[in-house]
Amino acid sequence: MTLNGFARTSQMLLAFALAALLSGCGYNQFQTNDEAVKAAWGEVVNQYQRRADLIPNLVNTVKGYASHERETLESVTRARAAATSFQITPEVLNNPEAFQKFQQVQGELSGALSRLMVVAEKYPDLKADASFRDLQSQLEGTENRITVARQRYIASVQEYNVHVRKFPTNLTAMMFGYDVKPTFTVENEKAISTAPTVDFGK
Repeated sequence: MTLNGFARTSQMLLAFALAALLSGCGYNQFQTNDEAVKAAWGEVVNQYQRRADLIPNLVNTVKGYASHERETLESVTRARAAATSFQITPEVLNNPEAFQKFQQVQGELSGALSRLMVVAEKYPDLKADASFRDLQSQLEGTENRITVARQRYIASVQEYNVHVRKFPTNLTAMMFGYDVKPTFTVENEKAISTAPTVDFGK
């Protein structure tokens, strides 16, 4: 075997050894889990955005029947502005403080929407309005999709975090800087997992 051939064979063997080592230490699984977390997070953000997009029409419809409920309408508008102005970057997934802030603004928007729905309950003409009923149905569906998206995200993060913490993949996590990712907290889950009351059939 020539010197060139020996060098090429050595490089190939080294590459195979490294591939086997990386596969055995969980590196590839980290990549898979990380992508799953990002995809699940993307769906959470997508559904929250869908909810935010419904709010201007909802506020305008309510305003047509209950314009003097100014404080409630303004609180929804402010909460929506705060939620939509929050910069959602990939770094949010690795930053517990930013993630908590995201939860907080979404929780405040959920609370404001709940108060708006309570106000709407006082106005029979509003409840009978076809546009309002359509928005109510869309909002209810969106809240359900938000719940499902959050559950999928929580499951993805749990799988990722277990991989970060268990042996021997925790060694790979330390070596490549994979940290535990934040997830929805129990307190926040109570606040934002309750969809605004949108059943006006009672």
